[in-house]
Formats: sequence, structure tokens, C-alpha cells
Amino acid sequence: MFRLGCGVAAVLAWMCFGTAASPAAEKPSNEFRQALPGFQFTFPRDFYSHDDFRIEWWYYTGHLEAEPGRSFGYQLTFFRVAVEGGRKIDNPSRWKVGQIYFAHMTLSDLNNGKFYFFERINRAGVGQAGAASDRLHVWNENWSLTGQGKAHRLVASEGEVGLDLHLTPSKPLVIHGKNGVSQKGDAPGTASHYFSFTRMPTEGQVTLKDQTFQVKGLSWMDHEFSSSQLSEDQVGWDWFSIQLDNGTELMLYSLRKRDGTIEPHSGGTWVAAEGRATPLGLSDYTVRATGQWTSPRSGAVYPAGWILGVNKYDLRLTVTPEMNGQELHHLRSISSSYWEGSVRVTGTVAGQPVQGRGYVELVGYSKALKQALPD
Repeated sequence: MFRLGCGVAAVLAWMCFGTAASPAAEKPSNEFRQALPGFQFTFPRDFYSHDDFRIEWWYYTGHLEAEPGRSFGYQLTFFRVAVEGGRKIDNPSRWKVGQIYFAHMTLSDLNNGKFYFFERINRAGVGQAGAASDRLHVWNENWSLTGQGKAHRLVASEGEVGLDLHLTPSKPLVIHGKNGVSQKGDAPGTASHYFSFTRMPTEGQVTLKDQTFQVKGLSWMDHEFSSSQLSEDQVGWDWFSIQLDNGTELMLYSLRKRDGTIEPHSGGTWVAAEGRATPLGLSDYTVRATGQWTSPRSGAVYPAGWILGVNKYDLRLTVTPEMNGQELHHLRSISSSYWEGSVRVTGTVAGQPVQGRGYVELVGYSKALKQALPD
């Protein structure tokens, strides 16, 4: 979920380091590799786990259609957070907490206005969760991501909800930021290495209660790894991923500061229909909230509806939540709540009408990031 470069995984890292009993949890971040300019991506290797970085996540969202006229949105995200300083440990105990793995799954039943969410938290040592560094394989109990040639397979089930999906990219990989780095603040290393497949035709099965649906649709994949945390004055973020019917995609993120301003390193990426990616800076785009929604669960007041603008592409989009109640509330893994949900999109690009779908992530409205952490 941290499609940006500072996402939920940063909060998870804070949680881990704040609560771990081992002194290793307090090791400075310089024992981990930093996200710095000049990083050279190597594929397919960089789809796999990077254990020398502190934080890593594999994030998937999408929209799926089934007969007769059923529509779903989904999210499945796997997180890895290291609690040992990026070094090999001699004779490690199976019970030693070297890596913590989190996973979040959601399903939005768009026809019936129902939202389902689940989470997993496990350590690596006893084999309940892990991420391979020699192939694309990430798991948390019976939830898994595996590479199958060029395709990615997602499998997860919990109670009455299940996903079994095959995703295959139809456009080139997009590397966000500049010189291999997606910068999130002024300090060196306050950044991530971040790439996406922004358009992945998807097919498979969705299980809901006693029904199994054969589905087809489009997904979005993010993979990001870093060793930094957000700065003290950053309290949350708004992140958008948009897929339009003219074959283009838009990713934007606004990092919110404590004084109400937006972090200057906020930005995004515009992906043309043929796959060419163009970085966007804060001055290139506008985001204006058009409404709000108060969660009856957490009490958080979230923006609900936006108008997005990118002047250089003569782009103006109206973004509307498919339903308001898409909050993951009172999560054990982050001691907080956040909103992550399906949205529909209408508007114009270069004077031509467009429509599409997307996902929006809103973090820091229930608690500022630092307030979500234990003392």
C-alpha cells in the first residue's frame, strides 16, 4: 500500500521498532542499505525480496467483473519489515524476530455496497511467512504471491472471502522518480526505489460467502523498498492510482505536513498509452477535495471525492468513491485505521472525454503517523 514511497509500511516499521523487545530493534537505519541516486534496477531480480533494506512491500489493487453484472474491487498487499540491521546472524534461532511480515486483503462488493478486510501478522523464523530473494514468492500463511513466467498469481482466503487471480502486464514496467529514486524528503535516503505495472489484465476467481465468481478485469501492481521513515513533520498522505479508458494511467501522492501544507517532494507519474512514463512534481498537478466522510468506526474525517488536474496534459478528472465505507479500521498491524478504496473516474484529457477506475489511499486521518506509534 505504500505505492508512494512512504506508505503504510513506514508505519509498520515504526510499530515494529517501537515494540520489539530486542536491542537489535533499536539499531540505526545506517545498518540498512539506503535508497540513494544511482541505483541500477535489475529485472527480474528486483521483483524479489531485498533483505538489506528495512522496509518492502508488494501491492496489488484492481477491479473485476463477473456475470451477471457483478463488480468487485480488491486489494492484496504484502509487507516485510526488518528488525535486524541488514547483517547475517550466526546460528540464528528459529524464534528470533529478524523479519516481520504483514499482509492486508480487502474486497469491495460494489453491487451491494459491502466492504471486507482482513490482516495477517507473522514472523519469518518459524516459516509462517516469508519472501524469497531468488524468485518472486511472498507468503503469509495461506496468502501468497508467486511469479509464473511473466504472470503474477495472487491467492488469499479468509472466512467467506477468497481471491485466486492471474495478472499479466500489458504495458512496460514504470520506474517512478528520478535516477532510480522516489524522493520523499530533503535528507539523503529519505526515499525509496519504486516501480509499477500500471495495467495488468486479470482473470481468475473471487469467492464471496457461498458463491464463486469467474472474473476478468484490470489490476495495478506496486513494488517498493526503502530504509527510511517519514520525517517528523509529515502526518499522512493521499495517494491516487488511476486507469483511464484511453489507455493511460496516473499516479499521484500528496504527503501532508503537520502545518497543513503539502511536502514539496510530493509528486507522481503520468503513463502514456504506449507506456512512456513522465515524472510529475508538486507544481505539475492539483488535488481539490469536494466532500468528506466521517467514519462511524474510528471517528476519522476523510476527504470523499476529488478533482485532479494536470495542466501539461490538459487533464481534469472527477474522482468519486464507489462507496464511502472502505476503511480498514483498528488494525493490529499499525495500531490505527486508514481508508483504501475503489473509485470511479470521469473527465477530460486534451479535450477528449475519458472515464476509468482507480484506487485511493488515505493515511493519517485517524491518527497522525507519530500518534499511531507506541511511546
